[in-house]
Order: sequence, then structure tokens, then C-alpha cells
Amino acid sequence: MDQPADHPRILTGKIGVLLVNLGTPDAPDESSVRRYLAEFLSDRRVVEIPQIFWQPILRGLVLRTRPRKSAHAYSQVWTEEGSPLAFHTAAQARALQARLGDAAIVRHAMRYQKPAMAAELDRLLADGCERILVAPLYPQYSGATTASALDAMANWIKDRRRLSALRTLPPYFDDPLAITALHKDLARQIDALDFAPELLVLSFHGMPERTLRLGDPYHCHCHKTARLLGETFAQSHPELKVATSFQSRFGRAKWLEPATDDVIKVQGANGIRRMVIAAPGFSSDCLETIEELGIRGREDFEAAGGTHFAALTCLNASEAGMDMLEALVRRELAGWI
Repeated sequence: MDQPADHPRILTGKIGVLLVNLGTPDAPDESSVRRYLAEFLSDRRVVEIPQIFWQPILRGLVLRTRPRKSAHAYSQVWTEEGSPLAFHTAAQARALQARLGDAAIVRHAMRYQKPAMAAELDRLLADGCERILVAPLYPQYSGATTASALDAMANWIKDRRRLSALRTLPPYFDDPLAITALHKDLARQIDALDFAPELLVLSFHGMPERTLRLGDPYHCHCHKTARLLGETFAQSHPELKVATSFQSRFGRAKWLEPATDDVIKVQGANGIRRMVIAAPGFSSDCLETIEELGIRGREDFEAAGGTHFAALTCLNASEAGMDMLEALVRRELAGWI
């Protein structure tokens, strides 16, 4: 049977890679932050309270009070290029595209807000991608991050008639590629400082403690990343102590401990004067790394008696970070390219 003359042209034969990060408001103002928080905090993976109870709290209290405070925090880190998370993730996608060349089409998306995962998957499909690797940029697995991104992918699948073959990037919390990249980049930053730190704090995003009891492996993944990094620093920087903590507590529930702000204050009060802090659970710098650790962390440390403090950057699109990301992606594309 001949193809009808009006049949739409369908591209085929391409391979796609979609890098996925958490998300960010469109602007550092209350209305933009409110839209972002409404979507983020309505995700049942993020807040595991029955919606019949949670939505009145969210709409009646949280979204009336938190956006102003968060907008102020975002305004402190916003740049001419926009949100740090947005431009760093875009830079990673561009760098990966340059490294992969014609082997794959690389795009990036956010789980919440823009660019939306469904829209970017549609673009890859329209570009002829018959095979797509969805790569959540979360080294440690959590239901609230990795699984939520896969939920969004599943929702896209349910709403589409024509689909590509799909693969997903596994967590890489203990992958030698990740540990090597983190150690190389953090050591480079430490060695470039004008002081010799006594303590390196590895701060991971917090989760409610109940997620651990319910079987979420996130807590264990974070501690393994920290242990492996600590072992590498014991070889390269034997005088440097390493501590692990969890940041960004929210609400009244008990969260994973120790809390980063408490660790900073206690270490300062106990005589530590030179501290560096890093966030090996974040693939890109964002509000939590720049404002919470870099600005408020410094204030807490100096108030506790500390004299020298530095918040180290995430891997972002650094050479070490892109070496790792390219190797991880190429491994998952094996047999396709």
C-alpha cells in the first residue's frame, strides 16, 4: 500500500538522552515561587500525607507564607542567566551534547516547572529518537527524587500512542566514576583555598526519618557516598576530618540527622576554626547549596567562633563532572551507540 500524499513526515533512527533535574521557579518573585512550590509540594512522593489532609494545609498556610521567604532566598542567588540550577543543568546538557556529537540528541528537563519532562520527551520523539535514555541527575536514590522523575516518565508513557524504547540511568552513589569525580573536583577546590581546612562537612538533602523506616534506601546511599569519599580523602588529605549531615529540614516531622546547621554550630563551638562544606548529593549548584550552605552556613559558623569557611561548588559542568556523566551515559547507551 502506498503512503498517502498527506501522511506526516516522521523522523526515525535517532537516539536521545534526557537529563532530568528537580526544578526551579521561573523568577525570584512570590508568584513564581508559589507556582513552583504548589507543584512540588503536591507531589505525593514528596509529601506523603493523604491529600485530603495535606491540601488544605498547603493551600491555606504553606503557600500563603513560605513563597515570600523563599523568594527572598532565591533573589540572593539569582543571576543574569537566571536560576543557578537551570543554567548549570542546561550547561551540562550542552557539554554532554558536544561530547556525544552525532551519536545522540541531548536535552534537559525539570521534574517541576520548565522545561517539562513531557514536553522534552515529545521533542525527542519528534526529532526521530526511537531510543531514549532518561537520566535523573540524583546520585542517591530516593522515592521523592528518582522515583518521582520516573513517575513523570510513566505518566508521559500512558498518554502517548507512539513511544520510543526507554532506558533509565541507575543511581550512581557508589559508582567509582562518581567517587573519583567528586574527590578530584573537591580536592582541587580545597587545594586552591588560602587556608587549610580542618573539617570537610558532606551535606546531603534531608528526608523525613519515616522514609528510612519505610524502606527508602536514600539514607544508606548517602552514608556510603560519604564513607567512600572519606576513604579517598584519608589518602590524599590525611589531616582533614570528614563529617556527614543532612540539610533543608521542613515542617514538624523528625528528619534525618544530624542536621547540617547543627553540625556547623556545634563544630564551631567545639573549636573547629577552618571548615569547608560540600554537597555530594547535588549534581548542580542551586538554592540549597549557594544560599543555605554558602550564605547561612557561613553566618552560623562565624557566629559559633569559626574564622575560615568555604562552600565548595557541585560538579556542575566541570571537566571532572562531565567526564563522569559522559562515561555513565555511554555505559547505559551500550548496544545503542
